[in-house]
Amino acid sequence: MDFTIHLATDHAGFEMKEFIKSALEELGYTIIDYGAFEYEEGDDYPDFIGLAASEISQNPEDRAVIFGGSGQGEAMAANRYPNVRATAYYHFDPEIIKLSREDNNANMLSIGSRFLSNEEVLESVLFWLEIPFSDEERHLRRIEKIELAGFDEDE
Repeated sequence: MDFTIHLATDHAGFEMKEFIKSALEELGYTIIDYGAFEYEEGDDYPDFIGLAASEISQNPEDRAVIFGGSGQGEAMAANRYPNVRATAYYHFDPEIIKLSREDNNANMLSIGSRFLSNEEVLESVLFWLEIPFSDEERHLRRIEKIELAGFDEDE
């Protein structure tokens, strides 16, 4: 792979992030971990997710896997950044993440750790990392419209 994988979580996804990080490192992936680095029940996911999303915003060809209880708020926080296309994933169905990559060129996968096992997430992440964007004109056009709708070009 010629991209870096960025990881971030709050307390709800801490153990799963650690499991996935270890597995990806063993497989030879380049990882940058933005925390949390220890379990802290009162931490706030935007503090960690924002760091990963900021990096993906600057390097949209990289990928990020972020974790939270449902993955919903984490995806919402990440999608506030230009060039970020985060998809929430909390039900084991490979077709969901396949389409997120092929059609939407998702560069962040937001895991609902309360709804998936470590094994399901590892299988899903490895699958997601291998799926190329289709590069079809209609999908490129739609992604461009998303970017233009959310951000001022002068920013």
